[in-house]
Amino acid sequence: MTSTSVKNNLLPPGLVSNLQQVLLSRKPIVLVTNGDGIDAPGLTCLVEALVSQGLYSVHVCAPQSDKSVSGHSVTLRETVTVNSAEINGAIAYEVSGTPADCVSLALSGALFSWSKPLLVISGINRGSSCGHHKFYSGVVAGAREAMICGVPSLSVSLHWKKDESEESHFKDAVAVCLPLINAAVRDIEKGVFPKNCSLNIEIPTLPLSNKGFKLTKQSTWRSTPNWQAVSTNRYPAGHFMSNQQSLGIQLAQLGRDASAAGAARRLATQKKNVEIESTGAARKTESQRVKKFFRLEFLDKEQNDMDEELDFRAVESGFVSITPLSPSPIIELEIHTAASDWISSALLQQEQ
Repeated sequence: MTSTSVKNNLLPPGLVSNLQQVLLSRKPIVLVTNGDGIDAPGLTCLVEALVSQGLYSVHVCAPQSDKSVSGHSVTLRETVTVNSAEINGAIAYEVSGTPADCVSLALSGALFSWSKPLLVISGINRGSSCGHHKFYSGVVAGAREAMICGVPSLSVSLHWKKDESEESHFKDAVAVCLPLINAAVRDIEKGVFPKNCSLNIEIPTLPLSNKGFKLTKQSTWRSTPNWQAVSTNRYPAGHFMSNQQSLGIQLAQLGRDASAAGAARRLATQKKNVEIESTGAARKTESQRVKKFFRLEFLDKEQNDMDEELDFRAVESGFVSITPLSPSPIIELEIHTAASDWISSALLQQEQ
């Protein structure tokens, strides 16, 4: 007699759970990541607000630790660990990789039962991503990875100042950007959201005192890099290289592997009693090596450019800066125009 029962262990329980939730929910899927790590208050406040609205199926895939200055680095030839995380109302995972890793993994279909959410939101980041900081920024990289994969995205940062900012300002920042997020979802569904771009949103230090939204251009603003000699090689907790995710470390590992292979070949040659002529100086012993340690910090500096259309100047003046980022400078003007038209329309509908 044949059995009609179905085995319940054909798929991993986590994947079955994700599939069931997606099938049962017709809400738009929003993916949230960040650069500061899954426990950062900016991400927590944003996810709580998105969940409380009840409008979206909220999924989170974020770094397990601070990767805020990891840029667009990705993890190669290393295993990435993924653990489920507890965030009320959301399906959440923490990843031992970079923000770009998180978004790439989430969109691949390997982790979630879907491959493309309606919108990817990266943030809210603690600190500005204006100007050239976008190249260092993990939060911008998360949104940029989504854009590269063809998914509309937003990156959100709070202009944090040491003596003025408070943790409660993240909730205020959410209140400021949430209407824009809702407008983006609405217009993506309508097919009128700007194509082939990501919007970088910079919120001023006192979010609720902002002067309004302003479309801006990316500036060349950059803090001054300051390298300091230190006595040990220990980095502060959460340093972005602590989990050996940078490409530089991977290349260093490859170099060590190559050196080990070379040493093995030399040893094998020597065992065959073949004489080898030395063509260089003898290698220094470990005690003879000079080893130094340095730590990088970024120092604020005065900016002389007074153009109010630039991102950092608009934020310093109290505006919420919105900068369109494109994958190619060839279509930058076209995207800037499309973003300008969309922002004007979105704000007009918000006021009605």
